Amino acid sequence: MLAYVFWHRPAPGAHDYEQRLTAFHDVIGVESTWHRVSGLPWMAGLDGYEDWYLVEDWAGLGALNERAVSGPRRAPHDAAAAEAAWGQAGVYALKRGRADLHGISHAAWRAKPAGLTYDAFEARLPGRSVWQRQMTLGPTPEYVLLDNRPLEGDPGVEYA
Repeated sequence: MLAYVFWHRPAPGAHDYEQRLTAFHDVIGVESTWHRVSGLPWMAGLDGYEDWYLVEDWAGLGALNERAVSGPRRAPHDAAAAEAAWGQAGVYALKRGRADLHGISHAAWRAKPAGLTYDAFEARLPGRSVWQRQMTLGPTPEYVLLDNRPLEGDPGVEYA
């Protein structure tokens, strides 16, 4: 399971940005969600949005890329994109847990410490699901832990 995660901010003076974003998610045809976020270093600490789109594999990622701007999805995509000022994305693979975005309200971003194997590090990670950045595609630390509550010792990002 892969997740395409997209961070973005609306342009100054954007109108109905969240409604446009919701309209796009309503027609994309894959499990997806969006959250308001703030304080993320790769967004220069500014407020913005984080979208998650789930696909089965790399072929599914290519299909999502085509699908997003074609057919009945093109107009909702273009309406939201026209009001965006900035965007950056990453690709993540599910390492442990469930690929279920419903009820997720917290994310904690982590980097693997030097000298620790991936297996040992991943075994220590809490959360309902653990995702690992792929091919260094994205600005974030290598891992994100998702849950429906703050993780012990690391409140992470609370989704609005």
